[in-house]
Amino acid sequence: MAEAILMPRLSDTMTEGVVAAWHKKVGDTVKKGDLLAEIETDKATMELESYQDGILLHIGTPRGGKLEVNDLLAIFGKQGEDITALIKANTRGASSATISSTVDTEKAPATSSSPAANSTTSATTNTTNTTNNIDASTMEEVVLMPRLSDTMTEGVIAGWHKKVGDKVTKGEVLADIETDKATMELESYKDGILLYQGAQAGEKILVNQLLCIIGQPGLDIDSIVKSIKAPSSATTAEAPKPAAAAPSKVSATPAAPVSAPAATASASVVNEGRIFASPLAKKIAKDKGIDLKYVQGTGEHGRITRTDLENYTPAINTSSVARAVAPRNTNFVGQVSFVDTPVSQMRKTIAKRLGESLFTAPHFYLTMKINMDATITARTVVNETAPVKISFNDFIVKAVALSLKQHPKVNSSWLGDVIRENHHVNIGIAVAVDEGLLVPVLRFADGLSLDEISVSVKEFAKKAKDKKLQPSDWEGSTFTISNLGMFGIDQFTAIINPPDACILAVGGIAQEPVVKNGQVVVGNVMNVTLSCDHRVVDGATGSAFLQTLKSYLEEPIRMFV
Repeated sequence: MAEAILMPRLSDTMTEGVVAAWHKKVGDTVKKGDLLAEIETDKATMELESYQDGILLHIGTPRGGKLEVNDLLAIFGKQGEDITALIKANTRGASSATISSTVDTEKAPATSSSPAANSTTSATTNTTNTTNNIDASTMEEVVLMPRLSDTMTEGVIAGWHKKVGDKVTKGEVLADIETDKATMELESYKDGILLYQGAQAGEKILVNQLLCIIGQPGLDIDSIVKSIKAPSSATTAEAPKPAAAAPSKVSATPAAPVSAPAATASASVVNEGRIFASPLAKKIAKDKGIDLKYVQGTGEHGRITRTDLENYTPAINTSSVARAVAPRNTNFVGQVSFVDTPVSQMRKTIAKRLGESLFTAPHFYLTMKINMDATITARTVVNETAPVKISFNDFIVKAVALSLKQHPKVNSSWLGDVIRENHHVNIGIAVAVDEGLLVPVLRFADGLSLDEISVSVKEFAKKAKDKKLQPSDWEGSTFTISNLGMFGIDQFTAIINPPDACILAVGGIAQEPVVKNGQVVVGNVMNVTLSCDHRVVDGATGSAFLQTLKSYLEEPIRMFV
């Protein structure tokens, strides 16, 4: 008897899921334990295994479609079963736009294991698209831009590892995708020939739009691309645009140019329009301040490589020579100049998320001075025997973690309809990188020693700067610490990192006059500011948390009892 499979709840906060990929198609025989689909939740993309045997008779939504928890995901049964009533009975939450047309086993393609047969079937299906009302984006050969992080809305092609016409094997790296948080390698999940690329290096594609087509020769590529109507394809048809890595430089012409002898050489433009260069070459050019339009590429199709930049010698700038030899009594003529740098995916997401946080969550701020004399002494003693160097930040993280256990309301999350009081302590540590800010999460921080905290924070910082952080590294925080004290900042306020209810801004340690035993003496004082979401935390609650934090740092021996 046919059985309906509903969208499961794959995370504690999941309300809906997006089908990132189907690993089985209608008509396939599925065994218990087989990988059925990849489901993108609010926290990660997870593999969904089948928990029964049978034939896949129906899918509730094609790849890229969205279903709420408990909506119809699939139907299993026997060949030829009538599933019409089962579909009608289980389409409560799914919209008609996302539910695929009913396909019984008579319409399902004949079982075929060879790639050539699959591509022939796909091509035939695409040709009769208008008759059968089948979306070309659901074809097995079509690869859509996946969501590689929980906040990703679009990705930039940092570089292709395969070119059109290359043979691709399952598991091979297909391309490097720059997301809002890192540059990640995208592996192919099938074998075939790379027949089409939806964008070139430096161009962006929205999530779930056409990334590439992998199949066998003979597919009607033009028809597939037109039926999907991906904006990325329209973009590639327009006039070429400069690659994102090459910032545009604009300067005004001087009103009164100064006459001077001609220079011995001048720079000539060798690349017009879109510039093709490897990701490494773009990075080297950016670091050295080289404009790639003047560099002659020796790679395939004129692609600029690392070697080209290492061998590049900038030509003499004639305007600079002219100014250098101009008579001293000539009136100085300035130039208006500037550089436009494209906004990175990371910076866009920072702007969007923190803007939403600041203008949605009612922030209020509590500032406290903490005498760090005892912590300075304790750190000196600990570092005499510790296997790794312990920083002031490590002491602060430990003290915050212990304080959160005593004040669970500060360790809460705003989830809209409910306030979640977390019993576990996962502390996000803000790490500055060139493109912006990342917040890797130190899990169960209250149970970690100072050594373990130090090692973990250093590893996260290195992975963040190398763009090696994975989605599991930055998800699930319950509280965040942002420390700018090492940059000479005395005091600042931070924007809450949702869904956390609070974030602690830590300033530097400075010598100030303090009163001890009725005497004014010099003390080492640190300012901390707690930003609170007033929907979750009240002033008295936040103040009590800071008092506990102060007691730990002013008497650090209490952290080890």
